[in-house]
Amino acid sequence: MSEHYSDKDVQREVTDLQGKSATAARLFDIRRIIGGLFVVYGIIVTIAGLTASDADIDKAEGVNINLWTGLGMLALGLFFLAWLKLRPAAPPTPEVAPGSEPKE
Repeated sequence: MSEHYSDKDVQREVTDLQGKSATAARLFDIRRIIGGLFVVYGIIVTIAGLTASDADIDKAEGVNINLWTGLGMLALGLFFLAWLKLRPAAPPTPEVAPGSEPKE
């Protein structure tokens, strides 16, 4: 059997694939991965800093290093996630072969 696809069917299929590609690109944006990991690790290290004993603080010469490091990591992770929200990745532009014009 010979299947015949009209130009409209092909264009709709290409548009659907471009939409899926743009969604996948936004989903796996490196800023989302880095921001998420820093937020998760920042929360864990901050909790460790809040529950630090006096002996742990004395080891760091009186500085609660886990607390400050955790808060820094949390701030950096939130920065990456805010950056992702404020400036999302631009969808890829479709390539047009030289000498051919898109049909309407």
